[in-house]
Amino acid sequence: MCQREEDDRSVAYHPAMRAAIVAVGSELLGSTRAETNSLKLAALLRRYGVPVAAKSVAGDNEEEIAAQIAAVAARFPLVIVSGGLGPTADDLTREGVAAALGRGIERSRDLERQLERRFVRMGYVMPENNRRQADLVEGALPLDNPLGSAPGQRIEAGRCTLFLLPGVPSELVAMAEAQIEPWLRERAEGREIEQGCLKVACMAESVLDDRLAPFYAEYGTEAVTILASKGDLTLLVDVAGSAEERRSALDQRIERLRDLVGDSVYGCRVDDSLEAVVGEALVAARASVVTAESCTGGLVAQRLTRVPGSSAYFLGSFVAYSNALKSELLGVSPELIERTGAVSEEVAREMARGARRRLGGDYSVAVSGIAGPGGGTKTKPVGTVFLAIEGPAGLSEQRNLRLPGDRELVRWMASQFALDMIRRLLARRD
Repeated sequence: MCQREEDDRSVAYHPAMRAAIVAVGSELLGSTRAETNSLKLAALLRRYGVPVAAKSVAGDNEEEIAAQIAAVAARFPLVIVSGGLGPTADDLTREGVAAALGRGIERSRDLERQLERRFVRMGYVMPENNRRQADLVEGALPLDNPLGSAPGQRIEAGRCTLFLLPGVPSELVAMAEAQIEPWLRERAEGREIEQGCLKVACMAESVLDDRLAPFYAEYGTEAVTILASKGDLTLLVDVAGSAEERRSALDQRIERLRDLVGDSVYGCRVDDSLEAVVGEALVAARASVVTAESCTGGLVAQRLTRVPGSSAYFLGSFVAYSNALKSELLGVSPELIERTGAVSEEVAREMARGARRRLGGDYSVAVSGIAGPGGGTKTKPVGTVFLAIEGPAGLSEQRNLRLPGDRELVRWMASQFALDMIRRLLARRD
């Protein structure tokens, strides 16, 4: 049975609780850094039935921070602010929040001493600007930060509770789990939510949606969420109730979805990747794999080797882009290339056989195609890809694809289908 991750039934959000998240940092308003802390916070809040009703980003400007905090504190019972708690001149969250709430700033001697001791332990003299991190919004409760120098703060402001957390992701996650989660649990009143997940490979979203029609009829369209990515779909199912009710309902719904989706399901955790699942299957089979790639330029090998421990099953790869190297390295007949073209089922099959013969793997996967934007013909347009896998005991498989999109999408989708073919071939062996 799949591992569960907490999340609702319909969804039964906390009836009185809605949250807003404000991320502070001018770098988050530019083009070089994405704001991701809110995703981690939203997942934690959803686990306890608290929907995120608003998210925003404020630059390192006290007036802008104050304006955004004042707006959300007046509307929402829970506000979480990330970033801007460091020691430098542009770390202005404390001042902005204080201005929004009409409060002053107080320096905590206890926090100051803790900061001094922290620097002594590290063998440094504390710079004077670090003392700013001991400043608290008037009436705030300091929150311990075991991973950094910036303490957090919890502030009660009328009907609103504000949490101020540092922006460093590792520090924010640790403090959210240690400081915000117990606060949420006390107020959840048994409304915890669990989430089940299924990962689906190489299926169009419209095809998946059509297969789920019986599930929609039984449980409603709101009972499952489909998240689509390139050649990869995630199904999320939320249930609420007592622990026993959640377990029973989630098991029932996940199994129903498995029946409807079939063998395109490859994982049951949100963070499952196809390459990691293939790696687990290879380890379980005590098998090894090699690749021979043309249009993907080593992408299949790169994805396989990004998984820790992949040396247990990945032996090596040929990137044979030219016809000459297909012949020289992989033993593909020049006459075959001349007769069928380099992008053909026959050549892909010979590439797979040559890689397995030369490198000795139990399984080999070969990719040959036209990624574009040029090089296509009427009979073999851009997006034409041929895949071939050779395995032990006569196991083999070939596939001809017509992939949409630009060059990078064609390459990625080709690698996704190649990995899924390995997964399916390993399952057939079982």
